[in-house]
Amino acid sequence: MPLAELVLENLRCIDRAELTLAAGSNLIRGENASGKTSLLEGMYLLGRGRSFRTRNSERLIRHGQDLLRARGRIEGPPAQIITVDVPRREPTRALVAGVPVASLAALAQVFPVQIIEPGVHRLVEEGSPRRRRWLDWAVFHVEPSFVATWQGYMRAVRQRNAALRGPASVARAWDVELVRRGDAITKLRRRLLAHLKPYWDETVQALADLKADLHYMPGWPQHSTLAEALDASWTRDASRGVTHAGPHRADIQILMDGRAARDVLSRGQQKLLATAMILSQLKMLRETTGIVPTLLLDDPAAELDPDRLSGFVAQVKALNCQLVLTSLEPLDEPFGPADRVFHVEHGRVKPL
Repeated sequence: MPLAELVLENLRCIDRAELTLAAGSNLIRGENASGKTSLLEGMYLLGRGRSFRTRNSERLIRHGQDLLRARGRIEGPPAQIITVDVPRREPTRALVAGVPVASLAALAQVFPVQIIEPGVHRLVEEGSPRRRRWLDWAVFHVEPSFVATWQGYMRAVRQRNAALRGPASVARAWDVELVRRGDAITKLRRRLLAHLKPYWDETVQALADLKADLHYMPGWPQHSTLAEALDASWTRDASRGVTHAGPHRADIQILMDGRAARDVLSRGQQKLLATAMILSQLKMLRETTGIVPTLLLDDPAAELDPDRLSGFVAQVKALNCQLVLTSLEPLDEPFGPADRVFHVEHGRVKPL
């Protein structure tokens, strides 16, 4: 399901850009601050409904404008048009084939997209939200029931949090729903990680020559059930008006000989581990579901020595998916000649 055509309006420094992309490799050349990464943001927006650089989508809107629009034609079958509008002071909205989507999560079904960019190490180094999003993107594609279960769970969390300000009996009435959906989410996530393990082991060894383990932390003490954890945290929940236990607090620990990888590895090694997380996920999806995501690579050669870069290139090429990568001038082509090349300067894009 590659991206065939892209039209962007009012995205950061880009007034308007139109690109016709190849199903294979696409290279975007340009100097720093020319708009290369902004083009990748626009592509990512089509499949995720948000940027990979900021959670505040309004920051993407070109200065002095009130609406950012990204439109893309996704090859089929069937071919479909995605339109994502980001207005100021209003929620992001999206249409697929002219029909509004009930949830931005629906975009991922039409245009599955992942990115590896210079800040990818944050997937290892920073807190749990990034790793939950990484995991849940794959669970979404493998487990059809996941989205509805997750949405129902989060509605129950919000209702319980609101009820914590009132009588205890009202708040505790939501515990049954939290446990039912929370246990289902945990089961789906654990199953996905078990399925991912062989792909992870192979990829992290090939990229970083390291042995690292992924451990799922459910969001409550592992020696107890979710129902028991909700009972144990009731006093704290009631005093703070927040539900502390549950899969919305889950994490994926990355361990090296029992120690947290972020505590023992260099920044470069963390980047390799995070890259392995993404590539192993894409391998698994391709082999088990037939889904072939588009992979965005922002300055892929940055901070990699020749041996590591060679291993990275081999792993990416093996995916046989649509690639969109950026490069500074002078051109460095670790992936070989691209099928289609674009040059961007001061937010203006032209094919070469």
